[in-house]
Amino acid sequence: MKKRIAVIPGDGIGVDVTREAVKVIRCLGPILGVSFELQEYGFGAERYLQTGETLPAGALDEFRTFDAVYMGAFGDPRVPDMRHAADILLGTRFGLDLYVNHRPVKLLAVDLCPLKGRGREDVDFVVFRENTEGLYVGMGGCFKKGTPDEVATQIDMNTRKGVERIIRHAFEYAKARGLGRVCMSDKSNVLTYGHDLWQRVFEEVRSEYPEIESRHLYVDALTMQMIKDPSQFDVIVTCNMFGDIVTDLGAQLQGGLGLAASGNIHPGGAAMFEPVHGSAPKYAGKDVANPLGAILTVQLMMEHLGLDRGADLIERAAIDAIEKRQVTRDLGGSLGTRAAGDALCEAMTRLAD
Repeated sequence: MKKRIAVIPGDGIGVDVTREAVKVIRCLGPILGVSFELQEYGFGAERYLQTGETLPAGALDEFRTFDAVYMGAFGDPRVPDMRHAADILLGTRFGLDLYVNHRPVKLLAVDLCPLKGRGREDVDFVVFRENTEGLYVGMGGCFKKGTPDEVATQIDMNTRKGVERIIRHAFEYAKARGLGRVCMSDKSNVLTYGHDLWQRVFEEVRSEYPEIESRHLYVDALTMQMIKDPSQFDVIVTCNMFGDIVTDLGAQLQGGLGLAASGNIHPGGAAMFEPVHGSAPKYAGKDVANPLGAILTVQLMMEHLGLDRGADLIERAAIDAIEKRQVTRDLGGSLGTRAAGDALCEAMTRLAD
């Protein structure tokens, strides 16, 4: 079996941790009997500064020919407006219509959770964030900019098609995995029009899945409940902006952004996977960045590719490494980025026997 993966390391520590993610993919190949064909693309700040080009013409069509795309973090202080990051990352999301942002929230070690008395069984849910609409589409502008009379608008765009497909995906995911609860979150008591659409579509779709317990929470109530009792959630589905915020809170419940993975998916079509931490330029090349978020992103990619054994091995190896403190300093270990990646590969090989 062959799987083709496009790799874009990105900027800053994105390069460092992507290197370890690729190391894990190559380690998995002989274990799973899969030939991973990896093709690297140097899209990022350096290329942009040299050529003025962000995402070349034809890049998205080329991405469609791969089984998956893996991206590192983007961001460089030499590009203050981060145009290259927006063009590459958001351009890929919108251009490939990757409407599902898949963010698992899973605690791997009890001592990483900031909540008192909570264990691994309490923090284990997934958030689906609508990924191609909302406030992120960039509709709006400034009138009389730079004057005392300036007016700025940002349009929150929601379509019937976009809302329905992400809500339906959440229910289908729950149904396929035997998960009993789906929670939709919005702010329809204030955001009257777009989120009224979310309410109406949710009511229609939930009626098709009577076997799944479904409920609605305003997003402020959701964030409170995530802290009070995260065990009450299996699947959460929400809009683009709220999903961005809620998933970072979820990441903190599992130990921080250094452990957070994400997938950007068009079911049955293209998919792009990325760790969600930043590029942290001041730490780039210093062998100190935590690679686990990048590696757990590979786990999510393996699940998407139907390589469940590979995904399971990565999770078990990550737990093993955390418990043995064979991790970076932020997780209580003393290893550098490269050594932490090596430790994961060693653990996978050992656990596969």
